[in-house]
Amino acid sequence: MTEDTTPTSPEDLARHAEKMAKKKAARDKIMATKTGEKGLIIVHTGKGKGKSSAAFGMIFRHIAHGKKCAVVQFIKGAMSTGERDLILRHFSDLCEFHTMGEGFTWETQDKARDMAMAKAAWEKAKDLIRDPANSMVLLDEINIAIRYDYIDLGEVVAFLRDEKPAMTHVVLTGRNAKEELIDLADLVTEMELIKHPFRSGIKAQLGVEF
Repeated sequence: MTEDTTPTSPEDLARHAEKMAKKKAARDKIMATKTGEKGLIIVHTGKGKGKSSAAFGMIFRHIAHGKKCAVVQFIKGAMSTGERDLILRHFSDLCEFHTMGEGFTWETQDKARDMAMAKAAWEKAKDLIRDPANSMVLLDEINIAIRYDYIDLGEVVAFLRDEKPAMTHVVLTGRNAKEELIDLADLVTEMELIKHPFRSGIKAQLGVEF
């Protein structure tokens, strides 16, 4: 049994209130200096699960605020996913959705075709990013396409640096993000793998992985 350390005396409550007031004042002072706005380059990478899921969370926030956005999937193939089905069924007026890949390269076993599909996806991505109507564009699994040299890293970096509209957010997902993209990005999150059910023989499950 653990001891209850919740402050209950008037003196404890007063000290707690004073402490929280000081924290709030310090926080408010910091927040007052954060007045800038810009279109962010956001990278979700790492071996852990949740990179695309977190990115789609931001897409759904855009949709909820009535802001136009778009998704380009570089690797995932024809398999139905909850995110795509929901967007196409209910929110296609706010979010363009393009599944340009045909699956992972070990499934297609056709490098030339994989490269052609990835390049087509990149061309579509550039058009969507250039479109001032889109507030956010998600490039799902583009890091994998770059890793396999299906798309030129230098071209991606140069485009995002020089041509991305100032207020457009671009999200890039996939493990093994290149250092050049990480250096360019405004926000980088690395998902760390601690445990995964696949290692215990559990397959990908509806509503969790897709």
